Amino acid sequence: MAERRKVANPLALAVLAELLMGPMHPYEIGRRLKDHGKDRNIKYNRGSLYMVVEQLKKAGFINEQETVRDTQRPERTVYALTDEGRHELYDWMRELVAQPRHEYPQFGVALSLLSVLSPSESVELLTQRLTALTDETAEIRATVQTATEGGVAWVFLVEEEYRLAVLDAECRFVTGLIESLKQPDYVRAWQEIFGRGT
Repeated sequence: MAERRKVANPLALAVLAELLMGPMHPYEIGRRLKDHGKDRNIKYNRGSLYMVVEQLKKAGFINEQETVRDTQRPERTVYALTDEGRHELYDWMRELVAQPRHEYPQFGVALSLLSVLSPSESVELLTQRLTALTDETAEIRATVQTATEGGVAWVFLVEEEYRLAVLDAECRFVTGLIESLKQPDYVRAWQEIFGRGT
């Protein structure tokens, strides 16, 4: 069973991972997350980043190392990973990698209630989704290719490869679902249940 974390926000895990590379201030952490494309998988803004840093500090996973004063910029606090934070990072990573977890995606909710839409509207909407999925897949493939050609090692792109595998599977699923929704038997059964035209 998954352990209850003191700070459970995925952004906290990313902050701990960045601090593994060395002490830095939150602005630099945010810049590095963006530069490394982690903002594609972890939602955050400046406010949420500073809030998570404060939560990690309170939990004892990071501490203030120094305050940097620069005449050009406002005072900045540099944070470092504690031993407890390093342990939390590795423990949390091992759990996430080894143990599947049901994540309740919104599309799963929509699928569980799909029969409230007419078969023809469902087909139309799923066709729109398929187009969006295809566009997203092409964008990610281009990003991966550019990064690979730029010398980025595959392990730093593995989350994009995972996303591509998920998108490819979803495209296959949606394509099959569209065909199923067009079947006369389903259309007839839907009309009988809901008593409406398609």
